[in-house]
Amino acid sequence: MTSPELEMPETVEPEETDEPEETVEPEVTAEPEETVEPEETEAPPPSPDPPIRRVTWQKLTFLPAFLIAVLLATWLWFEQADLDPVSENALSNGRVSKALWQQVELTAISTFFVLIIAIPLGIVLTRRAFRKASPVAMAFANLGRATPAIGLLALLVIWLGTGMKAALIGMVAYAVLPVLSNTIAGLKANDPTLLEAARGIGMSSMEVLSRVELPLAAPLILAGVRTALVLNVGTATLATFGGGGGLGVLITTGITTQRMPVLMLGSILTVTLALLVDWLASLAELLFRPRGL
Repeated sequence: MTSPELEMPETVEPEETDEPEETVEPEVTAEPEETVEPEETEAPPPSPDPPIRRVTWQKLTFLPAFLIAVLLATWLWFEQADLDPVSENALSNGRVSKALWQQVELTAISTFFVLIIAIPLGIVLTRRAFRKASPVAMAFANLGRATPAIGLLALLVIWLGTGMKAALIGMVAYAVLPVLSNTIAGLKANDPTLLEAARGIGMSSMEVLSRVELPLAAPLILAGVRTALVLNVGTATLATFGGGGGLGVLITTGITTQRMPVLMLGSILTVTLALLVDWLASLAELLFRPRGL
């Protein structure tokens, strides 16, 4: 017996094609181009402002030149004026220079007493132990300022008699308010953090007052002193009613005798002195003010 032949299945061979197989290439995505940002250049620091001149030549020369021109014109007018014997008697024998000196003396002495009263009192009233007394002191200062100057002078003459003493007390009472109020306001306006920092570096209370508080309050205090000076120049003309002298003598003489040249000279000298004192006080305010304030 012969074994049956096994039939092998026919294998189908793949047909060979001449076309090459297509290879799928990966898509290349275009990367976004990097944009080069311009480098930021730092702006140059601003140039410092030029220092402000504390005293300009206009301030130094304009008002004095104006006052000199006024006085020169007044002198020329009196040289050509035909004065009667009453006017000549009122202006002769050095009476004009005496009245002018008395006016300056009254202003200087009264301002000195205003400073030694108002500034220490203002310092004391801003201390913690005396702050409750501040309204009372300000009320008394306002009372002296609210009273008419001529009425206050009349009361002092009745009490103290005639003379320069009564006039000085009235002028001090009338001019103490601006210095006192400005001293209190200037010391209260100081930054508490600065005072605390000064105490933190070991300063005593007196050092904090003298080296921090008063320099910071100096502009307001100086403004009050300037106001008091101008007030005293004007109030000093009323001293003549209490026997204190001053340029008010020329003004009252011109009014009572109805002599216009005497009245004009007294008025012009009073106004000129007030403007000159205000100019000097403004210069002192600029020169003595701490730098940077």
